[in-house]
Amino acid sequence: MEPNDELCLCFHVTRRKVVNYIRINQPKRESQLSECFGAGTGCGWCRPFLKKLFQQGSTRQPGSTSEAPDLPNAQEYSRQRALYVAEGKGTPPAGSTPVDPN
Repeated sequence: MEPNDELCLCFHVTRRKVVNYIRINQPKRESQLSECFGAGTGCGWCRPFLKKLFQQGSTRQPGSTSEAPDLPNAQEYSRQRALYVAEGKGTPPAGSTPVDPN
């Protein structure tokens, strides 16, 4: 996933915004990431990925530039989210990125 790809598809929050929020605000709990433009408060799909970024940000050494290499690319991420929603595991709010499992 590239920095400008949406991590929270419900509220259009990019990976870059989340990483910068963690770096600048240094949240104490992963639930505080919801203060970053509502990330994680929609369908719930992005919460495990937000958790990974939070954990990485909490342990990052000053000057380190590595950023969660285990996130899927944007197309695969969106496809997996569509399957998640189709299985009834979350309901995206109105105005979120459309769900298309294809």
